[in-house]
Amino acid sequence: MSTYKDLAELIFPDVKKTIKDLEKQYPPRDLKEGAYVTRFAPSPTGFLHTGSLFTALIAYRFAKQTGGVYFFRLEDTDQKREIKGTGEDLVNQLQVFGIKSDEGYMGDHEEGNYGPYQQSKRADIYKIVIKELLKKGRAYPCFCTKEELDQLREVQNANKVIPGYYGEYAKCRHYSIDEQIALIKEGKPYVIRFKSKGNHLNHVRVHDEIRGDMDLSENDQDIVILKSDGLPTYHFAHLVDDHFMRTNLITRGEEWISSLPIHIELFDTMGWARPKYAHLPVIMVNDAETNNRRKLSKRKDKEAATSYFLESGYPIKGFIEYLLTIANSDFEAFLLNNPKADIDTFNLSFEKFSLDGALFDLPKLNNISKEVLANMDKKTFTDQCLDYAKKYNSELYELINKDRDYFESIINIEREQEKPRKDYEKFSDVLPKILFFYPDHYDQLIKNELPFNEFIKKDVIIELLKDMKENISLDTDENTWFNKMKEIGKQHNFADDRKEYKKNPQAYNGWYADAISILRIAICASTQSPKLYDVLKILGLEEIRRRIDSVVAKLQG
Repeated sequence: MSTYKDLAELIFPDVKKTIKDLEKQYPPRDLKEGAYVTRFAPSPTGFLHTGSLFTALIAYRFAKQTGGVYFFRLEDTDQKREIKGTGEDLVNQLQVFGIKSDEGYMGDHEEGNYGPYQQSKRADIYKIVIKELLKKGRAYPCFCTKEELDQLREVQNANKVIPGYYGEYAKCRHYSIDEQIALIKEGKPYVIRFKSKGNHLNHVRVHDEIRGDMDLSENDQDIVILKSDGLPTYHFAHLVDDHFMRTNLITRGEEWISSLPIHIELFDTMGWARPKYAHLPVIMVNDAETNNRRKLSKRKDKEAATSYFLESGYPIKGFIEYLLTIANSDFEAFLLNNPKADIDTFNLSFEKFSLDGALFDLPKLNNISKEVLANMDKKTFTDQCLDYAKKYNSELYELINKDRDYFESIINIEREQEKPRKDYEKFSDVLPKILFFYPDHYDQLIKNELPFNEFIKKDVIIELLKDMKENISLDTDENTWFNKMKEIGKQHNFADDRKEYKKNPQAYNGWYADAISILRIAICASTQSPKLYDVLKILGLEEIRRRIDSVVAKLQG
């Protein structure tokens, strides 16, 4: 009569190493008490999803704030779904957001003592563990075809029972060892399944770092742990990799809660310490069609791809800060109280995570990004804007490179002060807002209709501009300049007192703010601009007079 050991040797005759050998090869890490070993473990199936970045960020932050280790593992065992090159892309994209692994898969190489960090290269390790499970009678070969499994599912659906391969429905589980060996020797294809001892009618208590204790139905499914291609399924690879890479905190989306009983049973079966689990809130959006909340979708939502935020020019710091407001409820207060603080001084807390899906709030992101950009000094702003423009906006890139000092003088208007000006939410906002500073672009802008007040006569505008051109001076302080402009306006019947103007508007061409607005439009081709006095100082008298002449000629033409 054959034994489990005979079965294991038949299936894995070349596997000579044992779990003891693996324990020696991958010993516990020498870290201080309380240090977390975390990981980001994506599949190479496409772009970096915003939800994936959020998950990686949380793992990274908990490792860093506890003096632990954060590593990158590539889960590339699903050969059908893999998109070549996306593994390396994911590594590079994470680094753009400041998330650099301490060890792991680095794209073109690996670093660290707990590899390989690509699952497709760890087949020998998985086989050692599966051989041990076979010897214990906790795994078995399953010879069911796809057609048989489909038929089983139809029967279960008809009988309204839980679908799956378990208990009486797990046909191959009930074969004798001799029957299994005979089928293997016949050459019948098979996979390896885990033999569960659970019962879904019973409950198992599991602890989640965010949700606390949860009572979940025990796992009773005999899940596939080794596919016919010799590679493991996600559930089994998770067990082996996180044990031998010594992961002690697993951060992942809340959609994985239903898999937790499987993972708990696998760890307990092996006699290995369970890692801590933290199931993160899913990022949600309001569906435009149904007006209901739903998960952020790769297919439907531009915000699902982190590339959207990079191409739009959101500052990296701003985007990371926004994700941290989703993570912890008290981070927003931290930002308000410490607008210029290093965000690395903020420690995440599991107690402050939301239990509900976090709604993606684009206006909030815009406000945070606006604050971040406003609080940058002109050099930092220009460096980051140049980096953005090099990748996504050649026209802006050429303007900055043509005269960086001139660009910095524009960007520095009302910047380095206690309450800096907040003109930009993202770097893609910069070009349209500064084009008027450049003479060639200004000349194109004034070919369009200029937004002068339609209630002020054209002749009044022309005469006012001519007078301003002749009398404008920039060698005084701003108050003196402003009073001079106000006086010129008064000479052209623009009231210098708003209350007086409101009492009798028919007696005036406007009030002094209207006169200043006329100059602003002539100089900036818009009613909106940074502080006009600073704009004029940057342009200089010669360019100011040229612009006024151009506008006067346009009005007279």
